[in-house]
Amino acid sequence: MFAIQGTEDRFDLSHMDTNSLLSSWSKHSINLDDCDWPSVEHYVQAMKYDNPILKEKIRTTEHPRAAKKFAEAWWRKKKANWKTEREVFMKRGMYTKCKTYPEVAKALLETGEKAILDTSNFDYYWGCGRDIRGENRFGKILMDIRTKLLEEDKASSA
Repeated sequence: MFAIQGTEDRFDLSHMDTNSLLSSWSKHSINLDDCDWPSVEHYVQAMKYDNPILKEKIRTTEHPRAAKKFAEAWWRKKKANWKTEREVFMKRGMYTKCKTYPEVAKALLETGEKAILDTSNFDYYWGCGRDIRGENRFGKILMDIRTKLLEEDKASSA
């Protein structure tokens, strides 16, 4: 059973926790762009690049941490518009994961109406940062997906 963490009105997680169903690092493979990705993180890191060789090297790394490290080593070659695209790819990957694995969608829906907070101490974009003043974009993406799943469920039962 999936345990709700955090406070009464907040659900805490880390997008880098390989054991969390709601993490981009969990080893739930997804199929996007006619390719199987070992994790959402592999997919997002590869989408930073247009070069198919770099994408394939990232896709075939053994762990999400290795995918991130490899991608960061080539940061000068990333797409010029990556900052404007990154959320689209993360949302696409996480939504696909939810649609592929019912247990992931269920875990997300079990957060109810709680705010979802990515508690990364050092990531002020995807996470909340050490002082909880970060952008928490990963948490916001999960909340958007939760809303979409609820809307889809409502539409299918109408």
